[in-house]
Amino acid sequence: QRCILGPVPAQRRWLSLTMRGLKLLDASWYPSKERNARQEFKERHIPGASFFDIEECRDKSSPYDFMLPSESHFADYVEGLGVSNDTHVVVYDGDEVGTFYAPRAWWMFRAFGHKEVSVLNGGFKNWVKEGYPVTAEVTQPTRAVFKARLNRALVKTFEEMVENVSSLKFQVVDSRPEGRFRGTELDQGLESGHIPGAVNIPFHSFLSETGHEKSIEEIQEIFREKKVDLSKPLTATCRKGVTACQIALAAFLCGKRDVAVYDGSWSEWFHRAPPHYKVSELKRSKA
Repeated sequence: QRCILGPVPAQRRWLSLTMRGLKLLDASWYPSKERNARQEFKERHIPGASFFDIEECRDKSSPYDFMLPSESHFADYVEGLGVSNDTHVVVYDGDEVGTFYAPRAWWMFRAFGHKEVSVLNGGFKNWVKEGYPVTAEVTQPTRAVFKARLNRALVKTFEEMVENVSSLKFQVVDSRPEGRFRGTELDQGLESGHIPGAVNIPFHSFLSETGHEKSIEEIQEIFREKKVDLSKPLTATCRKGVTACQIALAAFLCGKRDVAVYDGSWSEWFHRAPPHYKVSELKRSKA
């Protein structure tokens, strides 16, 4: 099973693949002041795609941005998109970096037990750049039946992360930019820093200049340079559980399929962890 599905070499082959059961989902999300993901989807998307709204498919009762919804909520939502347990889902987004929110949708499907899910390598920007078809025609999918079962091994809670600070049962990789990890710049309004023991690999490290995923050999070398052992338990974290999924995706490409994501990430850790569990160079320099 390929986790990254690159653009196909011919439109005809793409259409034949679609007819064999692929379901495309545009999982774009942008800050409201910058871009409107749903409106952009209506204006231009890959033929046959549906819009995966991460604002709708989340736990709306949580104080944190994009926490996983319940099994029933997820199942009901993707059923409306025409996704069944037998559907091969391909997710993409329109971010300028190439891939930003699509890995979050990919991980959500995997967390709820769906293994047939891929990410479009290079994202929508490269699909357009390479001349593949786009449309403004929005198709209405036929409702399907989807049974969701949360794989708790792929999701870490705040309590598990706190316990791991002392037990060191698993490695922790933080995918945020270096300044936010070190605590030298604000993290979207929050004081920044990181969880004790975490290693920093900014998610864009895994993307090429064109926005495609780097080679498996390059990805393996990135993990090695940071002394991250892919043969041992690993959890990814970030600001709100989105770019952490890029870590899970990169490791998956290297054959490691069990990377967990700390769903609350820094958003939750900042508000709930005791002060001495928030490591920041800025705090040390002020002391």
